[in-house]
Amino acid sequence: MRGLHGVALAAAGSDAEAFAAFRAAVPVITSSSRQADTEESTSASRDFYIQTIVESYIVLLAKVQGTPVAAGIDAGTESFRLADAARGRSVQRALSASAARAAVRDPALATLIRDEQDVLKQIAAQFGLLSNLLALPPEQRDDKAIQVLRVQVDKLRDSRAKTRQQIEKQFPGYANLIDPRAPTTDEVRTSLRAGEAVVSFYLAQDNSFVWVVPKDGAVRFAASPIGAAEIEQKVNRLRKALEPQAETLGDIPAFDLALAHDLYRTLLQPVEAGWKPAKSLFVVSNGALGLLPLALLPTTAATVDMKTAPLFDGYKSVPWLARTHAVTQLPSTAALKTLRGLPAGSASRAPLIGFGDPFFNAEQAAEAARETPLRIASSDPVAVRGAKLKRRNAPQTEGVNSAELGQLPRLPDTADELRSVADAMRADLSKSLYLGKAANEKFVKQAKLDGYKVVAFATHGLIPGDLNGLTQPALALTAPQIADVDGDGLLTMDEILGLKLDADWVVLSACNTGTGAGAGAEAASGLGRAFFYAGTRALLLTNWSVHSASARDLVTDLFRRQAADAKLGRAEALRQAMVALLDGPGYQEDGKTLFSYSHPIFWAPYSLMGDGG
Repeated sequence: MRGLHGVALAAAGSDAEAFAAFRAAVPVITSSSRQADTEESTSASRDFYIQTIVESYIVLLAKVQGTPVAAGIDAGTESFRLADAARGRSVQRALSASAARAAVRDPALATLIRDEQDVLKQIAAQFGLLSNLLALPPEQRDDKAIQVLRVQVDKLRDSRAKTRQQIEKQFPGYANLIDPRAPTTDEVRTSLRAGEAVVSFYLAQDNSFVWVVPKDGAVRFAASPIGAAEIEQKVNRLRKALEPQAETLGDIPAFDLALAHDLYRTLLQPVEAGWKPAKSLFVVSNGALGLLPLALLPTTAATVDMKTAPLFDGYKSVPWLARTHAVTQLPSTAALKTLRGLPAGSASRAPLIGFGDPFFNAEQAAEAARETPLRIASSDPVAVRGAKLKRRNAPQTEGVNSAELGQLPRLPDTADELRSVADAMRADLSKSLYLGKAANEKFVKQAKLDGYKVVAFATHGLIPGDLNGLTQPALALTAPQIADVDGDGLLTMDEILGLKLDADWVVLSACNTGTGAGAGAEAASGLGRAFFYAGTRALLLTNWSVHSASARDLVTDLFRRQAADAKLGRAEALRQAMVALLDGPGYQEDGKTLFSYSHPIFWAPYSLMGDGG
């Protein structure tokens, strides 16, 4: 209540009184939220109030910094740790839960921790059912079913409480590990290595804020009078050239370089002195910024001659951020410490296991010949502009009243991509790749996935509503009747939560797997959250439907570089692969370049989330 009183005082312009109210309330709020139960049914409403209060405090700190109201207070360091509390934290919770299991050397205790975490998921699921029943009009409610659910929830809570007591007795630091407090700027520095910096964004209703914490040097803090809605509009305008309604190469819109540089000037230029000396940036953001890789922002104003041949070649002259800095996304600033506290993966792990080109219906399974590569008959500029743009097929179920698994388009090019990656990693193709009928739900669940460094899924990423009855994010696998297995052909978020990984990478080379579920969602999909929980250190996600040939070249080059240099970090390997693609020969036929891969639709679709080191 004191925090909400501070919100009202700030809105009324009573800065000094509001500041005093926030200074008293916010430490208590952030501390108590960590100690409270993390049942998802109650954490959503609690997080909403925390976000409202903390966001108002951050806005006030930016307003009063350097005035007598905030005498003796460093607004940058004070507000930095609060941004994590205001952002959504579900990905961080999943990551921390995985870290808690990994930190335990006693197998029996690790199993106990997993049991406690799984019961928590069951409680959340039961609360969802209970909420749906209670939302019905009184005359439609099933009071008996409601009572049964309440009894089940009480039993689960009792079971969890007893398990939690056992864990706390054997592992006193468990509570802090599963829900770590937001780190201070000094604590962030201890997790950074030479040449690294954290760039933290928070988009509020009417303002945006950015903090930079370098390994060495002063913390930088800046505020801009541009809110989340306006930034979302700018991001959506930029994405029109990245996810276009384009049938041919000539239909791809020009990337709006002026708007992209305007976004750079708003978000990054005010704090350049803090991050420019670094080589690798860890970016934490909320809202629409999670849908746009910052690597494609130009660092200076640039224009492109669209008549340059080959097509798109003019974009090679643009000073993209990717040319100078590797970029990694983090779900929270606390995540960096969590990830870097994980034990190293087992040295006995095999390089790769990959699942791709699943069959969604009998007709696809009957296809005998691999699809022929895209052929462009002429290198004449007019002919090239009219050539078909071969992107990986999207699910194409948006706006359809009824959609089943069998309606999904096949992705035959994903098999070529996985073979190319396996070859680059020197993996045994016969033991590493499960394609077609073998890419099925039963095998994924039975496979010992914690025996692989890289786990790759090259298939459709689905969101709730894409298919009939689909209520959570999922990966589409071979239809059960085609593979002759049980199940529904979908690896849902709940099922991913049950997997056990020890992966350096999980690759989700599907359409839009980096997209958050809903407006203002965290900068990771539900799929990403689930894979962190299951035990990966990093995710490679796609932000739009990829062009098949360039995506294969980029991902293959990334893993070839890492295989050749064990000391090459994940983020730097991705950066080098992106720059090599945009500066490279592009799409070739008979030794001639027909169009360049320098437009960001080709080289910038992938984001790295997790530990980029």
